[in-house]
Amino acid sequence: MKLEHHPTVLELRRREKGTTPERISAAELREFALRAGADDAGVIGIDRPEIADQRDEILHAFPKTRALVSLVCRMHREPIRSPKRSIANLEFHQSTDHVNEVARTLVQLLETRGIRSLNPPSGFPMEMTEYPGKIWVVSHKPVAVAAGMGQMGIHRNVIHPRFGNFILLGTVLVAAEIDEEQQGRAIDFNPCLGCKLCVAACPVGAIKPDGQFDPSACLTHNYREFMGGFLDFSNHARGKHDASGDADRWADTETASMWQSLSFGANYKAAYCLAVCPAGEEVISPYLDNPKEFRDATLRPLVEKTETIYVVPQSDAETYVQRRFPHKRIQRVPGVRPRTIAGFLRGMSIVFQSGKSAGLDAVYHFQFHGAETAEATVTIRNQRITIESGLIGTPTIRIVADAQTWIGFLRKERSIVWAMIRRKVRVTGSLRWLLAFGKCFPS
Repeated sequence: MKLEHHPTVLELRRREKGTTPERISAAELREFALRAGADDAGVIGIDRPEIADQRDEILHAFPKTRALVSLVCRMHREPIRSPKRSIANLEFHQSTDHVNEVARTLVQLLETRGIRSLNPPSGFPMEMTEYPGKIWVVSHKPVAVAAGMGQMGIHRNVIHPRFGNFILLGTVLVAAEIDEEQQGRAIDFNPCLGCKLCVAACPVGAIKPDGQFDPSACLTHNYREFMGGFLDFSNHARGKHDASGDADRWADTETASMWQSLSFGANYKAAYCLAVCPAGEEVISPYLDNPKEFRDATLRPLVEKTETIYVVPQSDAETYVQRRFPHKRIQRVPGVRPRTIAGFLRGMSIVFQSGKSAGLDAVYHFQFHGAETAEATVTIRNQRITIESGLIGTPTIRIVADAQTWIGFLRKERSIVWAMIRRKVRVTGSLRWLLAFGKCFPS
């Protein structure tokens, strides 16, 4: 029998002739999502400007994507507020599993309609082969905001107008067109109350009172057991770290916690910003009734808790913990170290330490050659960093470097002095500007 005459092929051809829909209404997509178990859902098209920066990556994962369904699933508030991490993390893990099951059910429902779709994970596991670069397939938060599921609070979590920030998000990529006028739209107000309880609760000072955010500090501590923690642990076990001070480097509690992360699921070390947030129609009443009582019940147990805080040495987070939480134990761990020049340039804005840049006003020209070629202008001024492609303006200092040598220096595998002697790194301008630059990016 020829392949084109096979019953399976004939049935497939029959379906392709007219039964596979090329369009679906946003209302029907949302109804499918609610039927699958979501507490709320919104729909946007792939060409929405709010997600333009991740469009190519989405299409790389699922080239037929034409629409995205943002899924919102509620979490129970009291477990998240508990200072006992086992209780809070059980809720995180089970809620994440629920979001993934909702997404999977939605994909199944769409499949019965002949519509192809894909459900990237709500959280971990992620594409760890890309670590420390972008390890997620789709950024759920911008999709949710664009679809009208809430707005980003000062703590960088999406706050749903009803459920507050006690939600987890998922996204399903759909291979069907939707009408422009049917798409979700961002809500016209921010449910964030500006109370800054999240600022007070954050153990590493990642959430700034002026609205700025230090992603490196959050990543180093809260996601300790998801990513860099076990890498650091295994390197230490294999003797790749300096042996000095080994006796107190790993406490029994840390080893037990790491084993739990391997046998059950990685534990968030904080997420306190979610715990104390009073925003949302179903959450706000106790805060309005008695703000002090609310703070005493939710904020104080977290602030007063004795715990280990993970920080990059000489980072803003280390300074913050020493000043704000002297009763908490500091554990210094390696920061994120890039593997490529592209990763270095992309990650600078994430690991930049604004506090260490106080008083610095300089323009850096970088030129890389060898295994990777790139030119970039980095401006540090008013404790802000700007990274631009190409060489722009007059530099305060110019650095010309072999790409592999520079990455080796950043990863502390090679000496900058050795590199300069060998002419692998050449600097035009005072070295004090390079030293000041390095202080802004401790690792």
